[in-house]
Amino acid sequence: MSSKYRKFEDGEVKCPMSLDDVDLFAPGAQEYWYEAYDILHQESPVHRIPGEGYAPGTDGFILTKYEDIARVVRDPVRFPPSLSLGLQDMAAAKERGETPPFMNAMMESMLTLRPNIELWRSHRQELTDPWVGPGAVRHQDMIRAAAHEMIDNWIDREDRTVDFVAEFARPLPQLVLANILGFPREDIPQLAEWGTAQVQAFVYGKGHRNILEPDEMVVQFKKLDGFKEYVADQVQDKRKNPKEDMISFLCDVEYEALGRKLTDTEINGVVYAMVIGGLETTQYALEEQAQLLCEHPGMFTELKEDRSKIRTFTEEGMRLRSPTQGLSTRTTSQDEEFQGVKVPKGSLLHMRWAAGNIDPDEWECPYDIQLDRKAVGRHLTFSQGPRVCPGAGISRQEQTIGWDVLLDRLDGIEYAENNTFEHQPGIMLGTLALNLKFTPAADQD
Repeated sequence: MSSKYRKFEDGEVKCPMSLDDVDLFAPGAQEYWYEAYDILHQESPVHRIPGEGYAPGTDGFILTKYEDIARVVRDPVRFPPSLSLGLQDMAAAKERGETPPFMNAMMESMLTLRPNIELWRSHRQELTDPWVGPGAVRHQDMIRAAAHEMIDNWIDREDRTVDFVAEFARPLPQLVLANILGFPREDIPQLAEWGTAQVQAFVYGKGHRNILEPDEMVVQFKKLDGFKEYVADQVQDKRKNPKEDMISFLCDVEYEALGRKLTDTEINGVVYAMVIGGLETTQYALEEQAQLLCEHPGMFTELKEDRSKIRTFTEEGMRLRSPTQGLSTRTTSQDEEFQGVKVPKGSLLHMRWAAGNIDPDEWECPYDIQLDRKAVGRHLTFSQGPRVCPGAGISRQEQTIGWDVLLDRLDGIEYAENNTFEHQPGIMLGTLALNLKFTPAADQD
């Protein structure tokens, strides 16, 4: 994949030419990730990061092959999530009467709602699937109306230009999520700020573990205290005045896995998880898909004329340019071997979804968008197995409906002249802005 995102300023990472040049976590590495993946696939598909394991004295390992990543994520018992280990440490600290540092609402609620794989399944099936999983189909009309609302704000501009990130890809999932949870739309700007605080580690954290400096964590958690208080107020209001939204549902649902209703703290944690997972993926998926359409002349028209291809296009877009490039979320409970490389018990695994999604041993012509590709949904963007992203359903709805509406309202898009294509830092693939020229549909009026 030849990159157009070149940056040659002093101090910036350069395009890697050999394995010695590869550092996926260096400042500016985002501009050359895909060139690095080709090198890793060929020379170091299981790449050791000395001293970067979960526990002192252990190592981290970057997995880039599809088969290895799929094997790990499908087996959370053999490859336990590092978050589960962290929850065990927090539970032990609480039993000792200690207050664990930097414990957010999601972690606190997970001590009772999702401490093991059985409750993880129940959590998803009973609490989130009806709203953002398979049940996301209930939101189709709302998503369509939200997409039209975004476009109405710029469709009549004389210069026919739009910042696609700021004026469609970002606000669409913000409005959709606020509607699902039952937040007042006038609160969306503040909610967006809290969402930014939630993902701060994934943007500014160092290394494959996304570690923030202690003073940065203090600032982050101070901001998130405001979000926790806000959600607590919303929960109290929904208990008194229930409506047709997810928070009202969570206030009333009988959680069969535990044989009781949820506490305020548990509801707060579920809402926290919805916000942290419900905005970024969709924003960057839409943004990168817009770029792919600009780079493939004729594809916009092809989709406009045959809407049955939209889903394949969005799945191929997520495969080819994964919104979340990778996460260090699994550990080894025993000695393992991947691609002939010995990986000791207690190692931390960085699963590089994006590299697995363009693995030439798994995908024919991996850098091509094939609108007739079979089994397009088996990419790793939402993970796989019992811990697949619970919000995959709503994200897919937002993408397919969003593009269906855009295809109704527009006859074409292309790059405007004032793009830098500079990516944000961190592990998400997304440009800070994307300026497009658009052609309104001939029947727009």
